[in-house]
Amino acid sequence: MAGQVGSVLAVVAVLAALAAAVVAVVRLRARRGIATAMQRATYDVLHTAALAADPLRAGLSPGTAAKAARPLRTLVGAAGLTITDGDTCLAFDGRGSHHSEQFTAAAVRALDSQRSIVLSASDLPCDLVDCIVRGAVVAPLPSPDGRAVAAIVAVADDHPAPGLVQATLEAARWAGSQLALAELDSSRERLAKAEVRALRAQISPHFIYNALTAIGSFVRTDPERARELILEFAEFTRYSFRAHGDFTTLAEELRSIDRYLTIERARFGDRLQVRLQIAPEVLPVGLPFLCLQPLVENAVRHGLSRKPGVGMVSIEAQDAGAECHITVEDDGVGMDPAVFAAGMPETDDGQHVGLANVDERLRSVFGDHFGLVVETAPGAGTKVSMRVPKFHPGVRA
Repeated sequence: MAGQVGSVLAVVAVLAALAAAVVAVVRLRARRGIATAMQRATYDVLHTAALAADPLRAGLSPGTAAKAARPLRTLVGAAGLTITDGDTCLAFDGRGSHHSEQFTAAAVRALDSQRSIVLSASDLPCDLVDCIVRGAVVAPLPSPDGRAVAAIVAVADDHPAPGLVQATLEAARWAGSQLALAELDSSRERLAKAEVRALRAQISPHFIYNALTAIGSFVRTDPERARELILEFAEFTRYSFRAHGDFTTLAEELRSIDRYLTIERARFGDRLQVRLQIAPEVLPVGLPFLCLQPLVENAVRHGLSRKPGVGMVSIEAQDAGAECHITVEDDGVGMDPAVFAAGMPETDDGQHVGLANVDERLRSVFGDHFGLVVETAPGAGTKVSMRVPKFHPGVRA
């Protein structure tokens, strides 16, 4: 009897332990999850908005409109939704697509007036007996220049209520802001390419003439040296004027700099000394194309060429944890630090335009904390430092 009682108590104890474990798991899941209906609703809205934001940030096209139409319709709560550029229906989701031509015509009127339009059933005649369309809200998508060029049309299965009108207007304003960000990204990309073209244009007048003059001086006295310099010059220009890729590796940039310095040493002879100290770990680090070469050219052209006697250019690249620290230093004539106080402006002979260009591109790619740091003084040389993250989103050599 006592044994049976003990068995029953053991079973009860096991059941109690299991019940406690189940309660603990339920509570844990409740804490990890979204506990209230308001939190769940907020999450759903933000998640749906994110689904529409990604394609819109790529610009407006039939493909991106098709991906954005459904989440936009969900946000608005409409029976159907179309995105139009005023000429064609770029995408349609939901019900009422047989009214596409009427919606596009209404969008043209809205874009011409730059005002939203509310359509009733009388504005949308239809021969279909089972047509559910009873109205629509047409809202232009605002643009930075104040002139909307696209619109969304929310389809209503009843007369458009104030809630649908307001939701459509807010969705249009939000979608317009995403398209504005897409245009900003595109503008930044065009600016970055223009800045690289500016650097390439700078290389041409400042370097090519002197390089060819130096090579020409060896044609008769040392033909083999002249041939080697021509090959180095050809490889340098091939890299500098390449038509693909916004980014490169530190190894590739240093290889091009080595060719540049080989040609410059042909000009200056023993007057130009070079010291390299490169950590092997940082050679694969990605960085903007042509962001290091202008610093070296600046050191040679504006630092050492004006200095009598021997000059030294030092290039260092150190491993600093999550970053790569790069410095280019010369013991040349230096300059007044006040020149850089106004953002490193270009001087009459083009001096330091390369530094300003590189500084702007580094900040554009990596953020404002990653610009150039310039240390200089008259007669004390110049040291230019930069920090480059080893890994950064979108930077692929």
